[in-house]
Amino acid sequence: MAVLEDDNALERNAKLVSLTFLVFIAFSLYAFKLFSLQAIEGRSYRRQSQTISSQVRQIPAQRGEIFDRNAVLPMVINTDSFAIDVTPAEIPADYYDTVASRLANYLGITKAEIDKRIPPRMRRSYSSIEIKTNVDSLVVANIAENSNNLPGVSWRSKPMRNYVETGSISHVIGYVGDITKEEINVMYNQGYKANAIVGKTGIEKQYDSLLQGVPGRESRTVDVRGRILSDVPVIEPPQPGKNLVLTIDTRVQRLVEKTLGNRVGAAVVLRPSNGEILAMVSYPYYDQNIFNNDDASQQYAKLSTSPNNPLLNRAVNAVYPPASTFKTIMATALLAENALPAETTIECKGRIEYGGRVFNCHLRWPGHGWLDLKNALAQSCDVYFWVAGRDNLGVDVISTYAKEFGFGQSLGIDLPTQSEGFVPTPQWKERREHQKWLDGDTMNMSIGQGYTLVTPLHVANMIAMVANSGTIYRPHLLKEVRNPATNEVISTVEPEILHESNIDKSVWREVQNDLRYVITDGTPQYPMNNKRVQLAGKTGTAEVGSKDHWHSWMVAYGPFDAPVEEQIVVAVLVEAVNDWDWWAPYATNIICQGYFANQTYDEAVNELGFRYLVEQLKNRTGAQARRE
Repeated sequence: MAVLEDDNALERNAKLVSLTFLVFIAFSLYAFKLFSLQAIEGRSYRRQSQTISSQVRQIPAQRGEIFDRNAVLPMVINTDSFAIDVTPAEIPADYYDTVASRLANYLGITKAEIDKRIPPRMRRSYSSIEIKTNVDSLVVANIAENSNNLPGVSWRSKPMRNYVETGSISHVIGYVGDITKEEINVMYNQGYKANAIVGKTGIEKQYDSLLQGVPGRESRTVDVRGRILSDVPVIEPPQPGKNLVLTIDTRVQRLVEKTLGNRVGAAVVLRPSNGEILAMVSYPYYDQNIFNNDDASQQYAKLSTSPNNPLLNRAVNAVYPPASTFKTIMATALLAENALPAETTIECKGRIEYGGRVFNCHLRWPGHGWLDLKNALAQSCDVYFWVAGRDNLGVDVISTYAKEFGFGQSLGIDLPTQSEGFVPTPQWKERREHQKWLDGDTMNMSIGQGYTLVTPLHVANMIAMVANSGTIYRPHLLKEVRNPATNEVISTVEPEILHESNIDKSVWREVQNDLRYVITDGTPQYPMNNKRVQLAGKTGTAEVGSKDHWHSWMVAYGPFDAPVEEQIVVAVLVEAVNDWDWWAPYATNIICQGYFANQTYDEAVNELGFRYLVEQLKNRTGAQARRE
């Protein structure tokens, strides 16, 4: 028995020795291989890693196209183009001048322009520098054929934005440009890269994330000289941006643009039933295509210092006194508050004296006589509203109603910037001016003068609220988002109520009837006479600075006798920098005529009988231009 146990122990020891030996052999082999990789073959692998790398090229995504409400022909498309880049560190130091001169010759520019983009302090940089954009494919082909003589020079696809519709639509659509350092700091976490093209203003900026798309990638294995070692690239295709359909009607936009002409000012056409903007015109305007060139920054500087600032969208970003259009709010407040019976009359003698000042009505002699609310609104009598505002409403009530109509606040239109306007209060004046609010301030406010400031869009929304019997919809420019491949509607913008008033419907009916009476029997009855469509609205004349220097307002809606779903609102402002021609009411009527009769500007002018007036004003403008 003892012998058997000894034999088993010896057998176990022999197996253990064998296993230990095998482990030792395996460990020795692994150790030798590791030593071989690091010490013997390491230099070879390091050399290979330096000569082989993965070359990744970004494939730009097509930016989404932009259409008007009919979604037939795009207003904005993309065109193929290239950009030329230089990586300075890849150019031998003693070869820089030669490369720069050759490249300048191919691009049709001077060497000095390249030197300006690549100053001496940057000639050791491995960051690529864009030398020229919007380069034709033939030029790129010539550079490619001579690439051996142009070290450090590369090219890439850079589609350019082509604005098919230019002119006044520029303020709505906006334009694109290279992303700046400031923008990349803010937008980097949103996926934007250093060479991105981004919207700068208008719809291009507001909906940049929808229009952008997602860039693709193409990767290949190359050696240190850039020679391709792999036959098949690995491609991640780009995803094009979404197409946008706007609420803008191109026909109406052109009609409004032609009607406003070269008068500095703005005009807005909107649907009161849902807030859709059919036209938005601001003059002067600009051609967005000028920003496609390398001198985009110079073009911007030139526009920003031009007289009357063509970059300014006066429809939403410029503020003006609302003048007598504000009397619409006054009439609503007087009726809603039962502050002064509508049939009560106030005598206008052309002027009143108060607080040591003389307040002159626009009809100074012999004045309007005794007027009730309806006729005071029709004749735009300042005396009536001075007295009613001072004695029957007061500043607090007037301010409250102004804000009820959306004044002094953002209207939330889908544009990157917009002015809130301003509605003053006694507290504001004491804090800002260190002066007490006076009854004279209330009187000025009652006729839309003084501190109150609004945009043309505010005034359009004011009348939309009347047409809608107390409801204001958020004005908007985007109608639909569509798939660029299938044209399928991805999303639709639904009407959004901005404010709903508690004022009784009977008040709104009376204000509506009074505004209709303004057109038929009031101050604008001749320029606003229209046999095709019934209109309702209010004029405004805001004195600015020196005497006899006015902004001209007209805001109207129609058809007066139609459901609100069939109505439009038109607001026109002509700035005081123009020669006075009281054009706003004529322009409003022409726009309404052209819209409802499906007529061009010239056809509408002829049917309304305004041809003589238009020619007369044109001759006067031409004569003045020749004198200047």
